[in-house]
Amino acid sequence: MVDYHATNNQTQEYSSGGIYMEQENDWDRDLLLDPAWEKQQRKTFTAWCNSHLRKAGTQIDNIEEDFRDGLKLMLLLEVISGERLPKPERGKMRVHKINNVNKALDFIASKGVKLVSIGAEEIVDGNAKMTLGMIWTIILRFAIQDISVEETSAKEGLLLWCQRKTAPYKNVNVNNFHISWKDGLAFNALIHRHRPELIDYDKLRKDDPVHNLNNAFEVAEKYLDIPKMLDAEDIVNTARPDEKAIMTYVSSFYHAFSGAQKAETAANRICKVLAVNQENEHLMEDYEKLASDLLEWIRRTIPWLENRAPEKTMTEMQQKLEDFRDYRRTHKPPKVQEKCQLEINFNTLQTKLRLSNRPAFMPSEGRMVSDINGSWHKLEGAEKGYEEWLLNEIRRLERLDHLAEKFRQKATIHESWTDGKEAMLTQKDFETATLSEVKALLKKHEAFESDLAAHQDRVEQIAAIAQELNELDYYDSPSVNARCQKICEQWDILGSLTQNRREALERTEKQLESIDELYLEYAKRAAPFNNWMEGAMEDLQDMFIVHNIEEIQGLITAHEQFKSTLPEANKEREAIQAIQAEVQKIAQYNGIKLAGANPYTSITPESIDNKWDKVEQLVPQRDQALQEELARQQSNDHLRRQFATQANVVGPWIQNKMEEIGRISIEMNGTLEDQLTNLREYEQRIIEYKPNIDQLEGDHQLIQEALIFDNKYTSYTMEHLRVGWEQLLTTIARTINEIENQILTRDAKGISQEQLHEYRTSFNHFDKDHSGALMAEEFKACLISLGYDVENDKQGEAEFTRIMGIVDPNNSGAVTFQAFIDFMSRETTDTDTADQVIASFKILAGDKNFITAEELRRELPPDQAEYCIARMAPYAGPDATPGALDYMSFSTALYGESDL
Repeated sequence: MVDYHATNNQTQEYSSGGIYMEQENDWDRDLLLDPAWEKQQRKTFTAWCNSHLRKAGTQIDNIEEDFRDGLKLMLLLEVISGERLPKPERGKMRVHKINNVNKALDFIASKGVKLVSIGAEEIVDGNAKMTLGMIWTIILRFAIQDISVEETSAKEGLLLWCQRKTAPYKNVNVNNFHISWKDGLAFNALIHRHRPELIDYDKLRKDDPVHNLNNAFEVAEKYLDIPKMLDAEDIVNTARPDEKAIMTYVSSFYHAFSGAQKAETAANRICKVLAVNQENEHLMEDYEKLASDLLEWIRRTIPWLENRAPEKTMTEMQQKLEDFRDYRRTHKPPKVQEKCQLEINFNTLQTKLRLSNRPAFMPSEGRMVSDINGSWHKLEGAEKGYEEWLLNEIRRLERLDHLAEKFRQKATIHESWTDGKEAMLTQKDFETATLSEVKALLKKHEAFESDLAAHQDRVEQIAAIAQELNELDYYDSPSVNARCQKICEQWDILGSLTQNRREALERTEKQLESIDELYLEYAKRAAPFNNWMEGAMEDLQDMFIVHNIEEIQGLITAHEQFKSTLPEANKEREAIQAIQAEVQKIAQYNGIKLAGANPYTSITPESIDNKWDKVEQLVPQRDQALQEELARQQSNDHLRRQFATQANVVGPWIQNKMEEIGRISIEMNGTLEDQLTNLREYEQRIIEYKPNIDQLEGDHQLIQEALIFDNKYTSYTMEHLRVGWEQLLTTIARTINEIENQILTRDAKGISQEQLHEYRTSFNHFDKDHSGALMAEEFKACLISLGYDVENDKQGEAEFTRIMGIVDPNNSGAVTFQAFIDFMSRETTDTDTADQVIASFKILAGDKNFITAEELRRELPPDQAEYCIARMAPYAGPDATPGALDYMSFSTALYGESDL
């Protein structure tokens, strides 16, 4: 006989080196079982053994009798273990039976089970206590041992499983394997939790335990293939039901439902993977639409900015400028935000794809971030050139309007002066005139020639202005040219006629001797003075255009110099009038009656006085016009200073914030959530600065409306400040997105805050130029500091090449911090794989190589089931059936290059 007291002292104790379970040692006591417990154990253990023996086509009726020869005992162990035992002895002698039982006990002992006080002779002799103890030991080893929840022992694990499954049910409180089960509600709760269609739990009453127990036992036997191992009456009528019987029966429920648990776990894994794919597809669609809309807006806007067809008038060009201002204030800022958001969405999507072990997203052709940046660069180039062209055109049209008005004014004055001159030069009055009259005509003609010569400058000025209008492409140049041509032709005719008349008068002069010297002197002095007054009036009424205070002050200085000449001019006027007075005095003194006006000139003393009065009137008017223009230029200068004062604050502020963001992105401390909170608060403070930008925009608009084109008080232009502000907003948004992606990576990969801090510290240490990226050699040094063997031997170089292929797939030569932490998280954490998804689908398919639409709809939520059905190809394997779907190719495509 084998002495199990001796042999099992050397046997390794079960359950991680500790005592297996306290309950099984009670078989070592020399005590009788409680009769009620023994009855429950007999029924339960018999039913449990038969649930396995029937798989071999046999059963037992009496547990202590039917195992006495050891044959069914060995068969039971083979069925529940799946292993072959030594060949049994077929003899009917006692020694044969003992040998067979010993073979069974040896097999149990080989599984690390400590058998206490159980020997083959007691089993062969039909000792009920020892037989039940042996069966309990088998149940513990093969039905309960593998049950473990949260690394607890077998019994505690089974109890914890029961507590979790029944926790939601009223009147159920599972604390043990005896009295917690007496009212039958716990058994019904276990069944309802897994198969709710089998039991109407709400109709059960706690005060009807027999009904509750029988209901659970019958349902378990009929629908779950769990044999009835207990009697309701025995449990109800026993103060403390047998713990081993309850555990044995409950373990059957655990094993019956474990398959459903596996299917649930598999379905959850698949749902998780599909949800990731669906979300990523939505993000890709959103990116494509946003990119298409932004590119289409750029495509429509660039031709408008590239249109350089000039308008004919200042009003039309100023409207173009106002349209451009509206574009900069209203239409472009939302597009700047869209472009920034598009880049953020792209980076977030790529991060999510990397975290879910999916291939990187490649936008459709022409919609890459680089394509959008390229189009945006063209837009800004066209925009800059457009604004410069608008301002140049406005300056050109302003100059043209001034020149055209000056041309019309001078032409009108000249045409008024030439009116009637041809008739005067062609008359033959000297043919019948007296000598004195001829002399007078000759003197008059000399005065006219002097006047004619004085008007030569005006004709040349008119021609020069017309030429300049032609060169500046004035829209009404044909009419200007026609008028100028007519003036020049008329001028040539006047010159020719003047020459002809002079020759005629000179021929007659030889015949005439008398001349009035006083008239002649008057005429000679009156003509240039009259011409001076006409020039002075023309100058005093001349239009002017200036762009700054210096220019208007120059005009004021020139005007003051002109006014200083007026006293001398007035003396000349008085001298000329004195000549006429002397004529009158002599005539009066000598009693001579003057025959009309001065024969040598048409300039009368009255006309001289009238023109002098006009000059005196025009001088204060000119003063007022110049002072008004001075005030306007002073206002413009105030606008310049006002804009410059604000710009000289905003410009350095933007530059300072850009530098601060660069330092913040390198020197950030604390948790990622703290960094994100600080960055968002920092971003909010920047956004709160927006009213200063808006104020500048308002000042800038006032400057443009005043047609101010330069500002000597600041080097900052509105264009530079706009670009700086947009870059500032984009940079802080990108920095925030980088932290958000790091949080995504940390949460998905389980990276600790300490690890992230270590990664950031190492990265910043080797980022010497604070560029936010490491060159290859810098990155190698960073890896070495983290313990990677990438030294210059062959193996190290190969490892470094492998890592660079991961962090820099485009061979740019630089490694960003996001790529660095993606690599580190991939190296230190696990992710779902295609093999894991295939294994999950195989569980749902009942171990088949294909799955059906019905199985998918039964195991998965409706939307994810239909998602799979729509994308799974028909299964083409040799074991295919109608409607079979290929879940293997589908799972592989989730992690490959295929476009689902």
